[in-house]
Amino acid sequence: MLSIGNVTVTSPLVLSPMAGISNLPFRLLNRSFGCRLAFTEMISARSLVHKSKNTLKMLATTADDRPLGVQILGGDPDIIKRALEIVSEYSFDLVDFNAACPVNKVISRGEGAGLLREPVKLQKLIKVIVNNTTAPVTIKIRSGWDETSVNAIDLALRAEDEGVKGIFIHGRTRAQGYSGTVDYNIIKKVKSLLKIPVIASGDALTPVLIKKMFDQTGCDGVAVARGALGNPWIWTKTAEHLKSGDMSCRCDVDEIVQIMKKHLALNIEFHGEETGVILFRKFFAWYAKGIAVKELKRKAFGASTQDEMLQLIKKISS
Repeated sequence: MLSIGNVTVTSPLVLSPMAGISNLPFRLLNRSFGCRLAFTEMISARSLVHKSKNTLKMLATTADDRPLGVQILGGDPDIIKRALEIVSEYSFDLVDFNAACPVNKVISRGEGAGLLREPVKLQKLIKVIVNNTTAPVTIKIRSGWDETSVNAIDLALRAEDEGVKGIFIHGRTRAQGYSGTVDYNIIKKVKSLLKIPVIASGDALTPVLIKKMFDQTGCDGVAVARGALGNPWIWTKTAEHLKSGDMSCRCDVDEIVQIMKKHLALNIEFHGEETGVILFRKFFAWYAKGIAVKELKRKAFGASTQDEMLQLIKKISS
């Protein structure tokens, strides 16, 4: 069980916001396997204010897609306020603020992980968010900017002081990106000092690694990101492993094929055939990892119709 503000879910696992991935079809598929709490893709406050058609589509949800948090990226308090006015029309269950994205173009705007170097500014932005939404607010941070400035404890305490209801912490610095080792100890220290829930992130790729995160940090929850790519079974298998230590292997090829078809159908229903197929291409590669030859994956990246993609999916089990 995991409680953040007035939001309580039966599972301590959370589906992370992933740019270009965590859209409505992806979330619905993962929810069908036991994902209880999920977030939208990372959404730029500036793009929201400009009413970008693609950005507004990221806010789409359904009754089956709850509880749902929206993750906001920004660095200008006035723009963030205006973005929150738009977000308020959608009645999200949580609002998360991203201070962890390591991408250069984001940092160059003074956003994402760039805010790790400006604790005072970050604290002021958090205050703006808490004061301009009725939903519980969470924040996503990293352990620090680099190994010489690991300041997650300071950032987390500032966030708690401003009324944040939960902290998501990736156990790597911005300098590490997604490489190198996860610092379980810094997450453990943050958890020991905070009264609010701490949700840990980093290398939650398998049930075994997720259990390791819980065991070594004492965290309240674990955020699953890359571990769910082409692998919605991670929710059920992790639940089994945490409960009984079960170490069941990956599903058989026929089941993988059926889920690929379902995911493709959800994509097309939401995006239309052309865009739905194009956006499914990368998922084909993730699902087919270890069970399809490179040539088949190459052809998938050239598929442009539903029939073409279904024929390639069919060949995986033949």
